[in-house]
Amino acid sequence: MPTTVRSFSKINLGLAIGPVRADGFHGLTTLYQTLAVHDLVTVEAKPAAATRISVTCSDERVPCDERNTAFKAVRRALEAAGAAAEVAINIEKRLPVQGGMGAGSANAAAALLALGRELKAHGMTPLCGPERLRIAAEVGSDVPLFLIGGAVLGVGRGEEVYPMPDLPPTRCVVALPEIGVSTPQAFRDWDARHDSLTDPGPSGKLNTLSRLLASAFCEPHSSGVFASGGDLAPNPLLALVRTGIENDFEEVVFPQNPLFGTIKRALAASDDPEHAAIYAALSGSGSALFGLYATEAAADAAEERLGKLGVRSMLTETLTRTDYWGKLMANG
Repeated sequence: MPTTVRSFSKINLGLAIGPVRADGFHGLTTLYQTLAVHDLVTVEAKPAAATRISVTCSDERVPCDERNTAFKAVRRALEAAGAAAEVAINIEKRLPVQGGMGAGSANAAAALLALGRELKAHGMTPLCGPERLRIAAEVGSDVPLFLIGGAVLGVGRGEEVYPMPDLPPTRCVVALPEIGVSTPQAFRDWDARHDSLTDPGPSGKLNTLSRLLASAFCEPHSSGVFASGGDLAPNPLLALVRTGIENDFEEVVFPQNPLFGTIKRALAASDDPEHAAIYAALSGSGSALFGLYATEAAADAAEERLGKLGVRSMLTETLTRTDYWGKLMANG
């Protein structure tokens, strides 16, 4: 029987860009947070004399050949397991393509997990957790976070991941402007800007964000609670926001796309305390932006503001690690 997995999405709660490394990638420090909105990835695998992988997708913009992240992940997993199989992968797209929400990366992680269940059902040995993480990192920098879920610290080029204490489930509005952003170009623009500056720029940013995350998650603090909650426990999300976290990509992406700044201001609604966001930012290099809200009314008001701008949006919520894994399998 085919295995269907919910392929959840992510946002970045803060992202610091460091210098270019010897391998050509930039060093990064970021806090990923998984969201409930998702694609559906279905995998059916049968033992075969030789491996054959096919991919179908409901969105014609998604490549269905060897360029597809799910295809890459499954092929590498079978090679690592020393197994041959005929594998059919179907991706039902509900998330934006190249929107900064990690949809393609999540598809790859979901395919890995579904393949493991399929291999086990046929008496074959699936990969262990460390091997899955290794393959995920080879496929893409954002793939490993989806093998952890919840709040996840990403370092290196983002692929070295560590589970962080869970943030409370929080309403999230994701704005989806019809503007494309090239991540490689955003990195080039960042380099050009900081090469021209006399200050060290990115050299200290990774350590700075790491200290901010540590102060929010790992040190005692009194940060208040959501207006809608009765629990008096400290809220690490509010503590995190008060550290002044930001996404470095905004520095180069916003000047080239003025609408993004308008959208962020609409999400933040800082002049309206009742409906203001706890935090609003660009996700990854974009083009998605998001706002986090303490109440349903505040989230609804944000969607209304975006609608007046003619910007499409999605209403969702953040997922704790327990909920992430509890809801992952769509067919039991």
